[in-house]
Amino acid sequence: MQRRDFLVRTGLAIGATAFARAARAAGSAERLDLGTWPAVRLLFELDPRLIHMTGFFLASHPRPVREAIERHRRALDAEPVGYFIANEERLEAAVLEAAADYTGGQPTDIALTDSTTMGLGLLYGGLKLRAGQEILTTSHDHYSTETSLRLRAERTGARVRQVPLYERPSAATEDEIVGRLVRAVRPETRFVAVTWVHSVSGVKLPIRAMADAIATLNGKRSAGDRVLFCVDGVHGFGVEDVRLPELGCDFFVAGCHKWIFGPRGTGLVWGRAEAWPEATATIPTFDAEAYQIWMGQRPARELPVSVAMTPGGFQAFEHRWALDEAFRLHLAIGKPRVAARIHELNTRLKDGLAAMPYVTLHTPRDEKLSAGIVCFEVAGRAPFDVARKLYERGIVASVTPYRTLYARLAPSLLTSTEDVDRALAEVGALAGGNST
Repeated sequence: MQRRDFLVRTGLAIGATAFARAARAAGSAERLDLGTWPAVRLLFELDPRLIHMTGFFLASHPRPVREAIERHRRALDAEPVGYFIANEERLEAAVLEAAADYTGGQPTDIALTDSTTMGLGLLYGGLKLRAGQEILTTSHDHYSTETSLRLRAERTGARVRQVPLYERPSAATEDEIVGRLVRAVRPETRFVAVTWVHSVSGVKLPIRAMADAIATLNGKRSAGDRVLFCVDGVHGFGVEDVRLPELGCDFFVAGCHKWIFGPRGTGLVWGRAEAWPEATATIPTFDAEAYQIWMGQRPARELPVSVAMTPGGFQAFEHRWALDEAFRLHLAIGKPRVAARIHELNTRLKDGLAAMPYVTLHTPRDEKLSAGIVCFEVAGRAPFDVARKLYERGIVASVTPYRTLYARLAPSLLTSTEDVDRALAEVGALAGGNST
């Protein structure tokens, strides 16, 4: 007997089905005013006394996400078993469908995770490497990428090699980045692992151009030796107006609780259908079909690798199942409109910082090579001192968590042009020697 049949026959699913109908009705009744940026900002319960320039770090839940979390929480608290059994497959499918609509892929292209770090660990921990093959990465990547690759190398004996793609971030060019990458690829290179937007500098890599260059190299390689292109894309995901299949990479990893404004503790791995077989799952999935095959209730068949790559175990389901609301919100606002707004605010910030005599801007001013993170230094002041002084003035800034330390500001949909101008005025006061 299927577990759903068991619950229906014992009456446990009746109440859960009622909860599901109520949740759908509540969600469909919501009509959001998204016509102006102040209206979008009002969806968030952020402290109005502060200018929030760190929205890329950990999202504040917008109203549709908050309300979906609360609907699922209340239903799970009232009847956890019945609600889970009656709705888990449907709600999981809704999240995958919304993610596919946003990314431009298919639901079977996507594995759901809890964060960028989990996605990187799952992907890099399961890459198939033959003896003598290597992973090529860069000297600009985050701790999570470096550590995932190091752990993979320790377990398998694979080689991981790092190369710099530019000397000075503010002066980086597409030709320099692509040229250095191509020159670094060797016959034994099997995977290239990079980060789309470097949170240490704000540099946005030209992923499409890099993918095209790798495709040219692959034209001379056999299928088993072709270079697969893997991207940590979290700081472009929710900023740029792109469809992942058109970006050109083979795998794309991102948390959904940053620029996407998804529930905290959500993320995904997207992969091309032809690339997924090069990854191996390391955590058992709880996919219903996989579980039923294991129980002998369905004929054995090969499931999509993305299904196997979605870790099983019990999740914070009220958060996982509310993720579709974040994707739907972005789509309702409009991806082109989101991208234009974030770039408009960041250009305003970069231009203002670049004009200050005691400030060094490290992020490229060209929006083709930058996204939503702006890194800078103030002469005579340590980065943590800059962030502390700005916070005392009501501006939430951050410092790069790398060996190289810069102050960071990140205008987003949570900020206005007035917020940017206020931040510039306060940085200017610090740069001018005002330490009061």
